[in-house]
Amino acid sequence: MATISTLKKNYYQDSLKLMQIGQKLSSFPGVSNAYAMMATEANIKMLKESGLIMGAFDSANANDLIVSVEAESEEAAKEAIDRLDSLFLPKQSGVSTKEEYKNFDSAYGALPQANLVNISVPGQYAKLEVAKAIDRGLHTFLYSDNLTVEEEIELKERAKERGLLMMGPGCGTAIINGVGLGFANVVRRGPIGVVGAAGTGMQEVTSLIHNWGSGISNAIGVGGRDLSERVGGLMMIEAIRMLQGDESTEVLLLVSKPPSEKIAEKVLTVVRGGKKPAALCFLGRNSHKEMEPNIRFASTLEEAALEALKLLGIERERSTILSSKKWKSRAERFIKSLHSRQRYLRGIFSGGTFCYEAQQVLTVILGKIYSNAPLDKENKLEDSSITKRHSCIDLGEEEFTQGRPHPMIDLTLVKERLIEEASFSDVAVILFDVVLGYVASSDPAGDLIPAIKKAKTIAKKNGSSLAFVAHVCGTEDDPQNLGSQQEKLKKAGVLVLPTNALASRVAGWITARGKKGLGI
Repeated sequence: MATISTLKKNYYQDSLKLMQIGQKLSSFPGVSNAYAMMATEANIKMLKESGLIMGAFDSANANDLIVSVEAESEEAAKEAIDRLDSLFLPKQSGVSTKEEYKNFDSAYGALPQANLVNISVPGQYAKLEVAKAIDRGLHTFLYSDNLTVEEEIELKERAKERGLLMMGPGCGTAIINGVGLGFANVVRRGPIGVVGAAGTGMQEVTSLIHNWGSGISNAIGVGGRDLSERVGGLMMIEAIRMLQGDESTEVLLLVSKPPSEKIAEKVLTVVRGGKKPAALCFLGRNSHKEMEPNIRFASTLEEAALEALKLLGIERERSTILSSKKWKSRAERFIKSLHSRQRYLRGIFSGGTFCYEAQQVLTVILGKIYSNAPLDKENKLEDSSITKRHSCIDLGEEEFTQGRPHPMIDLTLVKERLIEEASFSDVAVILFDVVLGYVASSDPAGDLIPAIKKAKTIAKKNGSSLAFVAHVCGTEDDPQNLGSQQEKLKKAGVLVLPTNALASRVAGWITARGKKGLGI
């Protein structure tokens, strides 16, 4: 094998373009792998440690593009690198084209009637662009991250003063008046309004509500730090008030990763002050409170979706929806096939909220769960690349995504971790998520199947039989099609469950050899 890398100065590309470059180079004759990343310190370190780049790269910065190609020969690698520039040329065809603008002012000048802007630029430039949008009276969907907390507070205060939404930073999902932004799924319009400080948490509840027969009025993302002590729930409170005044919204559904207890109570006070009923799922927070007439507390995303439906008067029996008849016998066969040395579970997630929820569910069944994004700080992995005992890894954390595509767009990291975890003879179950939607990979299940097969082969050589358990988040109307993605995984021997919480319970149940975990 030969490896050749190149650096292109001042060649910033977004996540989607990075994924496309890598995929196209990988399809060239003789090329086994190709990596396209922005030259952040973390990415340079990773590429060096993996032997994918040589040399110092001392002059590189985060706006430079690094491309590395692994091929069966030096000639094949060089040919792929030589064709790199052609991947950046615009397509020449008679098909309709879209207008591209060099800066915010020219784009806004071409569409002055717009009232919302989607911003995705390097973090150091994001504040300026958001400030411009607010000054022009525009709501903002800020996909960019790496803003300081101080900058986030300043921008959200300015937006609040103007009666505007500042969704972000790092906002991955929203549905505004039926239009999906970021990683949103295709769901029908309906009476449930969602506010979330958790991107995949919003995807899960909106998809489940669609799959279980209702729909969404609006889904407003506010960024993962919004319910922290310092930010104070600035945008969640504004979004709640907007939905309380929205005629198309009958029921509110709030979702968050573990929030500040003080700010959670502040948000709850705002909900109580409105007339619309609400279901609340603040992961990591005690949900076993006495139910109020108009407020339902949920400990999992599936439960939150069911409670929101109940508030609409739509009864969906949890035991029916999550029936064990179809999967329990399969899970029992997994248990029988496990070797006595196989004791541990490994969770590999592209969705951060799914990683949180899985830890919450699995802790009850298996005890301590280690993670790079743990529920309890004492369970934090010293090195995110090295798992131990029961572990759940969030590959969507910034340490993995700086300057490279998010794992919901490009599943390279997910595939590598699936294979790596399968090499440990004491691993019994690999739990993972597959997330569909507008921006996600066009065929995530298809992307993963070769890695799953390779992982099974590795386990077999070690005298083991791995259990793969997964949840696919999405709808039949998504570009990837929920049913099609589920079927591909099932044919590859994966046990597929309808919710992330149930997949986590079943994975824990298998790991515990059927002794604990179902709870349904």
